[in-house]
Amino acid sequence: MGIRENNTRIRVGVGGWTFEPWRSNFYPKGLAHSKELHYASRQLTAIEVNATYYSTFKPAAFAKWRDETPGNFVFSLKANRFATNRRVLAGAGESIERFVGSGISELGDKLGPIVWQFMPTKPFDAPDFEAFLKLLPHHVGDRKLRHVLDVRHDSFNDPQFLPLARRFGCTVVHTDSEKFPAIADAQSDLAYIRLMRSTSQCPTGYPPSEIAKWAEGARAWTAKGPSREVFVFFINGAKERAPAGACELIHTLG
Repeated sequence: MGIRENNTRIRVGVGGWTFEPWRSNFYPKGLAHSKELHYASRQLTAIEVNATYYSTFKPAAFAKWRDETPGNFVFSLKANRFATNRRVLAGAGESIERFVGSGISELGDKLGPIVWQFMPTKPFDAPDFEAFLKLLPHHVGDRKLRHVLDVRHDSFNDPQFLPLARRFGCTVVHTDSEKFPAIADAQSDLAYIRLMRSTSQCPTGYPPSEIAKWAEGARAWTAKGPSREVFVFFINGAKERAPAGACELIHTLG
C-alpha cells in the first residue's frame, strides 16, 4: 500500500519502526530488519523517534534515516531525557545544546517537530518552566526548529501554562490517554496529537468510526489557515495495532 502526497499538512505515523510484533502484522514476511524504515516510511507520512530520548546518535545516523526515506517524509524527534528529567529545568542548557548539536540538522527538510517529554511526576512551576523555554534554540544551522511540549502532570491544566508556551512559540501535545492530561491549544498553528488508547481487541487499535472522527478533526484544523499542520501518532496502548491504525487514518483522509 502506497501513500498519496496530496496532503502534506496532515502527517500520520507511529512511534519508531523496530517492534517485533510488527514483523508479523505490518512488515512483509521475510523483510530484512535493515529494510524496515524503508518500508514503514512508504506506508506512513511521519515517525516519532523515541530512541533519541534514551540515546545519543551521531550525525551519520540522521543522514542514514534521511537517505532511506522518501522526499515527503518527516521525522519527529523526542529530545534526550537528560534535558527534561530533572528537578530544576533551568539547569538544562548543556543537555539541550548537546541534543540539538548532535547532528539532527542532517535530516534537512525531513526534520519535523522536537518533542520535549516531561516526567509524569514533574508539576508545573511557572518560573522554572519559563527558564527552560528560554533555553530552547530557535534554529539549528539554517533550519527553524519547532518545539512541542509533552507535559504529563495534571498541574499543567493551569491558566498560565498555554500563554507561557505560546510566548516562546511552543506547541503542547494533545494526548488521548487515560493517564495524562489532554491539553488543547486552539490558537497554535501546529496540532500534535498522540493517540494512546489503542486496544488489542480492535484490528486498527481505535475503531474505524473513532478514526474517522480524528480525520474530520484534522481536516477542520488545517482548513482554518494555510499555515496549519497536524501530526497524529498512534503510540503506546496496544502498540502492535499502531501501524494498522495509522494506515486506516491515512486511508480515511484519502
